[in-house]
Amino acid sequence: MGWMADETGLEKTAANYMPLTPLSFLKRAATVFPDHPAVVYGTHRKSYAEYFERVTRLASALTKLGVQPGDVVATLIPNLPAQAEAHFGVPACGAVLNTINTRLEPDTVAYILDHGGAKVLLVDPQFLPMAAEALERMEGPAPQVIEVADLHAGVHAHGHYMEYEELLATGDPDFEWIMPQDEWESIALNYTSGTTGRPKGVVYHHRGAYLNAMGQIVSWRMVLHPRYLTIVPLFHCNGWCHTWMMPVLGGTVICCRDITAPAIFDAIADEGVTHFGGAPIVLNTLVNAPAAQRRDFSQTVEVFTAGAPVAPATLAKIEPMGFNVTQVYGLTETYGPGTECTWNAAWDGLEGGERAAMKARQGVAMPFLEGVTVMDDQMQQIPMDGTTQGEIMFRGNGVMKGYFKNPKATAEAFAGGWFHSGDIAVQHPNGYMQISDRAKDIIISGGENISSVEVEGVLMAHPDVLLCAVVAKPDEKWGEVPCAFVELKEGVTEDEAGLIAFARERLAGFKTPKTVVFQELPKTSTGKIQKFELRAIAKGL
Repeated sequence: MGWMADETGLEKTAANYMPLTPLSFLKRAATVFPDHPAVVYGTHRKSYAEYFERVTRLASALTKLGVQPGDVVATLIPNLPAQAEAHFGVPACGAVLNTINTRLEPDTVAYILDHGGAKVLLVDPQFLPMAAEALERMEGPAPQVIEVADLHAGVHAHGHYMEYEELLATGDPDFEWIMPQDEWESIALNYTSGTTGRPKGVVYHHRGAYLNAMGQIVSWRMVLHPRYLTIVPLFHCNGWCHTWMMPVLGGTVICCRDITAPAIFDAIADEGVTHFGGAPIVLNTLVNAPAAQRRDFSQTVEVFTAGAPVAPATLAKIEPMGFNVTQVYGLTETYGPGTECTWNAAWDGLEGGERAAMKARQGVAMPFLEGVTVMDDQMQQIPMDGTTQGEIMFRGNGVMKGYFKNPKATAEAFAGGWFHSGDIAVQHPNGYMQISDRAKDIIISGGENISSVEVEGVLMAHPDVLLCAVVAKPDEKWGEVPCAFVELKEGVTEDEAGLIAFARERLAGFKTPKTVVFQELPKTSTGKIQKFELRAIAKGL
């Protein structure tokens, strides 16, 4: 198979083979772009030389705290410099980075800390009360806590724990980074919204993170010194690998704590933002921003959008404002984006709705994946006719190692030698995919996945609820919000406000149903609730 007749002396050596890792990107940038701005946030403006030193100090300080190679270090931080630094500093001491969704409830955070076995937890003071409750609920040993103050936003440390800058001060600026010996070593652990109960821990390797970062540069048509605004949460598929990608091009990461229209417009106008990624809700926010919140800017801003298909109406409105939107699609299991709606010059003449409809497709495989296509339940390619439905499947180096401590779920996800996305799509004659449904009944609200099963479980715990089903209700702002359909028990009087309040006590705010409809649920002959009927009702509300 492709070996020459004589391969004597043609082995891997230190001269011709190194394990691929995104850590190499920052090492190079510190030498090539030492004085170029690397990370910007208010008055925090660090060059690549300074960024490299801070990351090195973090790696050293974590080692001094007792973090060993292979240990997990967790974070509960918004899109701030410390979160970007953790993306390099944690793996640079040989550890695995576990960025936790700051919007989760204490019970789930406790589960993640227990399951991942985090040794250290970096926490923004805003989330310290939630973290403290999570630590109390843990079954295993609690991690050491480091507070990460955000003075720019007026978020001061509570003073109970060592503060992040103090931690960095204990680090050695000459610490030798612990580089992976094998590119299959784990770099990150990301918990994905569980469709049934607990979230699953998706494990990334150095090779996949390296290739995803490299491949997106090609897909995003990037050249030297992009200015990237962090809107995609860095806890979400490691910010789609974008923090790892920026040093390749000597790019500047512009941090954004709160995702609001004024914050985004100000960053574009004042910091010269050229690129950002975000869910459709972000585009809606910009389109609907009042004139007083908008700013003029001369550059075209390149946008990757994913999390849910963008409404053609939104696309048609945002592009004339100075944004070029590319639909991408992926999952936590694919390191973030794995497909892109690559634009074809033949479509240049399209306008309005026609152009937006073309742009709303999830597209084709990005360069670092061997295959992304749509198959039927026999694992056969579906007809590319734009109407036949199947499941999106992935294969290649941009697919996770598997689910942490869950070989059964991993084997199911990889059945037949492909990763099963669980997303239902059609394929057009040109091979471009378009999502038509969510196989798992996941509700996507503002780019966050919500398990309908989890919300139903909470409502079913209410003493007055006989039966319930939760589906996505279209929402102007969030794209989708949870809508609950409930059958009450005989002779009880609970109302909508009461049920929503009950759910809010037990769920993160974004998972709480926004509407409750009391009615008999439509069922099949075997008693299975027909969610498609409920979706139709929710659409008409």
